[in-house]
Amino acid sequence: MSRHLPITLDEARGRGWHELDIILVTGDAYIDHPAFGVPLLGRWLEAHGFRVGIIAQPDWRSKEAFMALGRPRLFFGVSAGAMDSMVAHYTPRKKLRHDDAYTPGGKHGARPNRAALIYTSRLKEAYRDVPVVLGGIEASLRRLAHYDYWDDKVRRSILLDAKADLLVYGMAEQSLLELARRMKAGEALEQIRDLRGTAFITRQPPEDAVLLPSFEQVGSSKETYLEAFRQAEHEQNPYCAKALVQGHAERLVVCNPSALPLVTAELDAVYALPFSREPHPSYRETIPAFEQIKTSLTSHRGCYGGCSFCAISSHQGKFIQSRSMASVSAELQLLVKKPWFRGTISDLGGPTANMYGTGCGASDGGHRCRRPSCLHPRPCPSLKADDRSAVQLLGKASGSAGVRTLTVTSGIRNDLLELQPDYCKTLIEQHVGGLLKVAPEHLVDQVTMLMRKPGKAAFIRFLERFRDESRKAGKVQTVVPYLMSGHPGCRVDEMVLLLKELQRLKLKVEQVQEFTPTPGTAATCMYYTGMDPDSGKPVFVARTDREKILQKSILLWHLPEERQRVVKLLKELGRADLLKLLDEGQQSGERQHHQQRKGPQKKRTAR
Repeated sequence: MSRHLPITLDEARGRGWHELDIILVTGDAYIDHPAFGVPLLGRWLEAHGFRVGIIAQPDWRSKEAFMALGRPRLFFGVSAGAMDSMVAHYTPRKKLRHDDAYTPGGKHGARPNRAALIYTSRLKEAYRDVPVVLGGIEASLRRLAHYDYWDDKVRRSILLDAKADLLVYGMAEQSLLELARRMKAGEALEQIRDLRGTAFITRQPPEDAVLLPSFEQVGSSKETYLEAFRQAEHEQNPYCAKALVQGHAERLVVCNPSALPLVTAELDAVYALPFSREPHPSYRETIPAFEQIKTSLTSHRGCYGGCSFCAISSHQGKFIQSRSMASVSAELQLLVKKPWFRGTISDLGGPTANMYGTGCGASDGGHRCRRPSCLHPRPCPSLKADDRSAVQLLGKASGSAGVRTLTVTSGIRNDLLELQPDYCKTLIEQHVGGLLKVAPEHLVDQVTMLMRKPGKAAFIRFLERFRDESRKAGKVQTVVPYLMSGHPGCRVDEMVLLLKELQRLKLKVEQVQEFTPTPGTAATCMYYTGMDPDSGKPVFVARTDREKILQKSILLWHLPEERQRVVKLLKELGRADLLKLLDEGQQSGERQHHQQRKGPQKKRTAR
């Protein structure tokens, strides 16, 4: 019997299953690993007695591929995959990508645009009377009326466009399991309207719900769109949130409060499921996304950073859900036994690595808190940032039999590190591996305020600490800053200031992320409305390709081809005044680089 969930009828029959209860359809290749949402949910449902099959990356051009496992007894579950399919297919300038990390061989074209819509349509064509439940990041962030960057307009809830029967948002273990149990007991899906973490269509709003401006209103008024975003963001805490209701013509989309965070024992149970931790054996080519994570371990879920451009907190929640050390150790021992494991753990972390074991220290556990971030504009006094658990976890994992090296490569929040001296020291001394990725995103305070990031002063303090601790440890280590161009509030002037600051700090950037407006984030609200949802004040937005290219190229000024592009574009924009500043910064940076190289050479000669 295959160690994977069945992807064919023959594999299902090999388990003695002649009918499946639930069939999950995904835009990703099937990798039986807890880092991938659909396989995780499939294993979770299987562990609770349901017969589950997976249809991975079906050919959407006809219904036949969606009939490969027959008719499920309860429902189909649909996910576009680990990424929004439009983000997976297009660059921030709407150019077609030529690869897909979640596909064998990294090949592009294995999933359609707006995969959740297309998959649902094909399933309804194949089995009109079988319920379809939407889930995954694409559906979760489009559950209400939302600005769509690729269409450059406000689109209605994906529930209406997909004609699905229910939408499950967030991490979904609890919601999907309860739905399956109630349907197995004979309850009709259209009668299940009280389930946390779900959205549905109705004509009668529930009592005590928050009525949002309608789709028609937010589509015709940017001020109204801004107000709707504020109201929805205000209801993200699952412990005190109310249901949201939004009109779409004659119908209402109801979004129930999100599911409660998993406690440690529940999260441990998820990671103890019998994953093979490998792609399905039918694949003959490597899958880049698996190669990236196969020697990494997830220690927790959730993030309370609340960055404006990030959807993690609205998908996983801001409450940190940490696994026990025993759970992480058990998974580590399974990893060590893999024939391809060579002794290196490539990562131990989560959305933000240094949030493991931290949380809210308020008397109510944060159950009445409405803040989107526990760190912005300054750390909450109730934040419990104790780093003892994180330090112990690193020590226990790195000291395990079979482990030679453990690095932390998931993001860290440098302002939180200021409250975690022991973790900071341990990280720098033992778990960097030469390069530490940090995401200040920008170093001009008026931009980082809009990003809900800590700003220049906090980053400089961290950089000084990093360099000092590395020197004391006798290690040559470098910070690799992740930076973003084109974020709302950022103009060409701010990018020049950022470059000059990087030159002063002796940091050189090789890659820059261009801002992409994705559904459901505060930054996307800014991009569409031109206003800051926190203050209501106007915000500059870079909208033309020329402006976006220029902002990105400025940070790559040290590359001759990018320098030529910047000179040309600045002259076209009538901003040749900035060239002098850039030249001064470049000359200063070259002098510093020459002095750096010259100093160590003298020391080597003396020895």
